Formats: sequence, structure tokens, C-alpha cells
Amino acid sequence: MLEYALLTFGSLFAIVDPFAAIPTFLAMTARDTSEQRRRMARTACLVCWLVLTAFAALGPLIFRMLGITLSAFQIAGGLVLLLSSLDMLRAKRSALRETEEEMEEGLSKDDIAVTPLAIPMLAGPGAITTAIVLSGHAHDWKRRAIFYSLLAAVSALTYATLTLAGSGARKLSPTVLNIITRLMGLLLAAIGVQFILTALRIS
Repeated sequence: MLEYALLTFGSLFAIVDPFAAIPTFLAMTARDTSEQRRRMARTACLVCWLVLTAFAALGPLIFRMLGITLSAFQIAGGLVLLLSSLDMLRAKRSALRETEEEMEEGLSKDDIAVTPLAIPMLAGPGAITTAIVLSGHAHDWKRRAIFYSLLAAVSALTYATLTLAGSGARKLSPTVLNIITRLMGLLLAAIGVQFILTALRIS
């Protein structure tokens, strides 16, 4: 149970990765006050939580409708995480999370909470895939309770991180942010490989 909880928290927090979103979040909200930034961060994290929760809950139904096994989706998810982690290891924003067009659109918008901050920066394809795979391993009510509790905790921690960044921690050194991003990328790469190995073992 503890192993599942640690894997769930580490996987979700690493793929949502609020630290990597800080520079883009601050750039997109450069003209906004701390209160406006806090409101947008709150809305974005709430939307992120709702999206990941919905996909995690509906994942098994989607699999049955499309005839997809959990093992196949887990291998695909592992590959998505590996692609995302490679960009993180180079301290680059992954195109899986946001494109240049989405970034430019965000710079011109008055409110970036739902798009592009919540979707796809926080709740992107990698995060959705991870949520579905991890929920598929929650075979009993205890694991399901742990999963959904940690999903809420990761969203709350993401909100706290963005709020701190918007209200004063924005002076944090880019070098420190890059180091954190690379560490998250390394963790994410290991999780992606583990997803694939577990799926092959089950198959």
C-alpha cells in the first residue's frame, strides 16, 4: 500500500511538474497582480484536478469500448512519459505539454487559467495517461481512496507552488528551476520504464 502511494504521488507530481510551469506562468501573467495570478492558479489547478479525476474514473469504460487492454495502454503511457522526460532532462518545455502556438496565445490572453495553463500545461497527455494507468492499478477501495486523495494533494501542491511563484518566489534562479526540472525528468524516465516493464510482465 505504501509502495503504491509513493509511486502514485511521485508519478503524478513529476508529470504535472509545477516547477517547469513557473517561467511560462509568470511570462503569461506579467501584467497581472498577485491576486489575479493567485486566482488563475486556483482555477487552473481545480480544472487540472477535475480533468485528471474524470479521465481516471472513465478510463476502464473507455478501454472496454475501444477494446484496449491496460497493458497496451501502460506501454503507450510509458513511451509518452519517456518522451516527456527527455525534454525535461534537457530543461526544455516539452511539445507534449504546450506548443509554441499555445504559448503565444497565452501571452495575448487576459485569463490563461483554463487554457493553456490547466490544459495542456498541467493536465496534458502525459498527466492524463499517468492518471489512467495508476487508477487501473487501484484494485480495491483502499487503493482507490489513496489514488484520488493524492490526486487532490498534487493539485493542491501545484496551486501552492504557482501561488508562491506569483507572489514573490518568482526571483528564484532559473538554474535552480532547471535543476529541479532535470531531477523530475530523471524520476519520470524511471517511472516510464517501470510502466513498460510491468506491462510486459503482466502480458
